[in-house]
Amino acid sequence: MGRPTSLTLRLTLLFSAVATVVLLAFGWIIERSIEEHFVLGDTQELKVIGQAVERSLSTLQSNHDLTRVKQRFDDILVGHHGPLLYISDASGKPLYSSPGPDLSLIPLPSPNQLSQGDIQQWSDSQHNYLVHIQQIAGQNNGPYTVIIAVATDFHLHFLSSFHRTLWLMVIGGIVAMGLMGWIAVRHGHRPLHQMVDQISRISANALTTRLAPDTVPIELTELALSFNELLQRMEESFIRLANFSADIAHELRTPVTNLMTQTQVALSQARNTDEYQEILYSNVEEYERMALMISDMLFLAKADNGLTPPNVEEIDLESEVHNLFDFYEALAEEQQVSLKLEGSSRVMGDRLMLRRALNNLISNAIRHTAPNNTVTVQLSTQNKKTLIAVQNPGVPLAAEHLSKVFDRFYRVDPSRQRSSEGAGLGLAIAKSIVEAHGGEITVISDDTSTQFLVSLPVSTVLPAIS
Repeated sequence: MGRPTSLTLRLTLLFSAVATVVLLAFGWIIERSIEEHFVLGDTQELKVIGQAVERSLSTLQSNHDLTRVKQRFDDILVGHHGPLLYISDASGKPLYSSPGPDLSLIPLPSPNQLSQGDIQQWSDSQHNYLVHIQQIAGQNNGPYTVIIAVATDFHLHFLSSFHRTLWLMVIGGIVAMGLMGWIAVRHGHRPLHQMVDQISRISANALTTRLAPDTVPIELTELALSFNELLQRMEESFIRLANFSADIAHELRTPVTNLMTQTQVALSQARNTDEYQEILYSNVEEYERMALMISDMLFLAKADNGLTPPNVEEIDLESEVHNLFDFYEALAEEQQVSLKLEGSSRVMGDRLMLRRALNNLISNAIRHTAPNNTVTVQLSTQNKKTLIAVQNPGVPLAAEHLSKVFDRFYRVDPSRQRSSEGAGLGLAIAKSIVEAHGGEITVISDDTSTQFLVSLPVSTVLPAIS
């Protein structure tokens, strides 16, 4: 498929096409109007002469002198633009013939047209004429056949010259309109070219640049706003990517530093088997922490490319939550936190993925609940959706944190120890799993508690996120 035609060329051709249609229409109307004007004028002149001839023939007597009769008809023709007149009686004998072409050569129309008066075009070898043929009743030797002709050569010559001049002007007008249209389009596209120049200067180091919508034409305002929104999303993505890279480096640096330090200490002097074994166990813990973090990062990378639940089945959420409560029972007792489940519900999805999401939400709630308080999980079904609410009392989250708690490596309190807090990927993983099942997850926080709300389709797994 070839490259589309440029907008400048398209609009120029459109201007030219419109100008062609308009000028051709006006030219045709003007030419027809002038031609009809000439025909109407010649026809009117023929009829005036015919009326005068009819009055003369109606009073013509057999005893009239032929010379006087001819003089009468000569007088009728005076004052007109060179008309020709031919009159014959009922027997076809010429009564009068003006100097010039022989009008008796003109074929006569049908009797019906002859009685009403016929207008037709006629030409000899030299000139063109508009002819009026009429039959007039007379008192003697009637009826008479009257043929009146006026030359149209001047009119035809004028129309021919006007035709050439008019169409030359039309062609010139089309060319001029096309050129003016091209200039107008180029000038009209100047703000667009300026926007392109501004956009071309934007780089990864200058994503804070924004187009000014109030300085562009109103037709480009929406484009400028959309581009600014795109830049805003790109800037946020670059910031997250930069923070993500920095967080990865920081998270990996801590266990690697611990491993290096412990290994250097172990090699600094000879030790017995138990001491080496204790150091190896400590190193294994760091390796497990690194492996878990890498596994989480690979899971999120897979989610970015479209995560699809591999094994869809009906899941009893009440049973799954009870199993997780059993798993976290020791941790909850250690922190003096009780666990409570309310309601029940079932949903279609991948058991292991949803278990992982619930695990992350419950462990996060236990970790942020003060002693002698209760973490509550509520299950319900409303409007063909399964609702899961994980609520824990504690310090409320500030408004600026609510939109970021699902970001990777994000921690509300950066001063918390990473060894107990994890890598900050749990909520991001939970969000990816919920969205892969066609649901959504939100968080609300007030002075008494923080609550994570999950909404999932009851029996349908929607397409994976992209």
